[in-house]
Amino acid sequence: MATVRPQPRPAAAPARQLPGSAPLRLQAGANAAAGIAFFAPEASIKPQIRPPAIEGRAFFKRRHLGKGTICGDPGIQGEPVGRVPGKLKGCGLPDAVRVRSVAGVRLSQPAVMDCTTAKALRRWVDNGIRLAFRPGSKVVELKVAAHYACRTRNNRPGAKISEHGRGRAIDISGFVLRDGEIVTVAKGWKSSHRTRKMLQRAWKTACGPFGTVLGPNADRYHRDHFHLDTARYRSGPYCR
Repeated sequence: MATVRPQPRPAAAPARQLPGSAPLRLQAGANAAAGIAFFAPEASIKPQIRPPAIEGRAFFKRRHLGKGTICGDPGIQGEPVGRVPGKLKGCGLPDAVRVRSVAGVRLSQPAVMDCTTAKALRRWVDNGIRLAFRPGSKVVELKVAAHYACRTRNNRPGAKISEHGRGRAIDISGFVLRDGEIVTVAKGWKSSHRTRKMLQRAWKTACGPFGTVLGPNADRYHRDHFHLDTARYRSGPYCR
């Protein structure tokens, strides 16, 4: 019986190579070593470097924000105050802050409050005010009518302690726009259709971040400002 010897397999044809390019084996090895998928040899591992001027501005902005950050939120700028004792029973707060700006919008005067209220104010400015006032009417300043004050509600004798006396409230009487226009609650609520709509939207968007929102339609005590506080109720926010 004749012995059948296995025939050697023909060598594979060499891979086709484009003129001027490195061998495919070398390309694959280099890409694998660099952690780049072989099917995307054009990917670059060199990071894009921002111009020094832009990098410098970003660094100084981060450092500036970091210095004034309170409540653990870079969008809230100010300084810690600490414990504020109350002259009346029920007043005061254990860990107060003095807020100077929120979400890039300055306050007309530094306002003392707790961090819960400061964060609610930032959310309102960031998510509500920017929608209430159109881009062409950007708000740059909030007119603060009142913040922490150890007093009763509406300063009435024998009434309960106001949320202002607990550091949970702030009163806003107007808005300063980028072009210098000042929209006040006292005049704007009943004046032109344009300002009334903006103020009504601002009042409405505060209902949620704040537990209590009172405006000109609430009572005679709030005809010229918005009262905003972080008191919470089982039935949900009280907005009037």
